[in-house]
Amino acid sequence: MDIDSLKKSIEFAIEKEREAVDFYTQCSKLTTRSGMKKAFLEMADEEKRHVKMLENFKQEKLDSVKIKNTPDLKIGDYLVDMKFDPSMSYNELLILAMKREEASHNLYTNLLQGTEDENIKRLFQMLVQEELKHKNRLEKEYDDFVLKDN
Repeated sequence: MDIDSLKKSIEFAIEKEREAVDFYTQCSKLTTRSGMKKAFLEMADEEKRHVKMLENFKQEKLDSVKIKNTPDLKIGDYLVDMKFDPSMSYNELLILAMKREEASHNLYTNLLQGTEDENIKRLFQMLVQEELKHKNRLEKEYDDFVLKDN
């Protein structure tokens, strides 16, 4: 990946992270479950940190970060994509959020595979794991709220 491609990729990722901030903020306003209201706001804050991380990409910040493997429950992989609508049910909101996290995870995985630079790889590895953590959290909620209630 050349430097221009990297810059464009990071700009694209910043745009997607900003969209995620807006999305999770909206989700927090739509849910009546107080625990998930808080979780959606926490995810919005984490997405804000991703924006800052991408905007302030610096090698020295990446060297100190440890990558933690997060399991992928793959629940969202088998659900149908949908578009946001403020009248969505809670389980539809969870599905949409899972699918968005899955798409972000795939984006960062592809960007990771497209570079040879170790520092850039480290950045994308961190973002891959962050998105997987969000997806895992949403899948657990979906499992607890939707699947176990049926």
